[in-house]
Amino acid sequence: MAAWLARAGITANAVTIAALLLSVAQGAWLAFEPGAVLPLLILPVTLFIRMALNAIDGLMAKEHGMMTPHGAVLNELCDVISDAALYLPFALIPGVSPGLVALVVVAGIVVEMSGVLGPMIKASRRYDGPLGKSDRAIAFGLLAVLLGLGVTPGLWTSGYLAILLALSAYTVVNRARRGVAEAQA
Repeated sequence: MAAWLARAGITANAVTIAALLLSVAQGAWLAFEPGAVLPLLILPVTLFIRMALNAIDGLMAKEHGMMTPHGAVLNELCDVISDAALYLPFALIPGVSPGLVALVVVAGIVVEMSGVLGPMIKASRRYDGPLGKSDRAIAFGLLAVLLGLGVTPGLWTSGYLAILLALSAYTVVNRARRGVAEAQA
């Protein structure tokens, strides 16, 4: 797919923007219809397409000579904006803790920031887990399916989000520790 898009004259940056637009559109749908079944059940499909587009834009950049500083910045910013657009609307669902949703989204941004700090200290971009971008997508996709199937939010959603928050904090520490160790080696 990456090769086909490159041959068709589509740029990696265009694919990045497409993933962002898809995410913002899905997030708006979730926000305008909080707790509605269809947008919740469609979210995992959107997340899958978004993750595929994220992989494709990376392949296009690396394998088809489209890597640029502008593209790298665009990619990282679009990723965290997409996460926020897709996950913040969960705060509008009655029975889901808005504060915990916001904390998990902010923690996700910090996770990604801890990953991009690697090159600043002469280490690689860090993707260490346990809760990176793809893992968050799976976690929120599962939450969306459960809510979409009619599982009533409540204490379990707060516990679930608290676990995601704890895993995010551990991921930040993991990425930072391993990035520093790599830089010192």
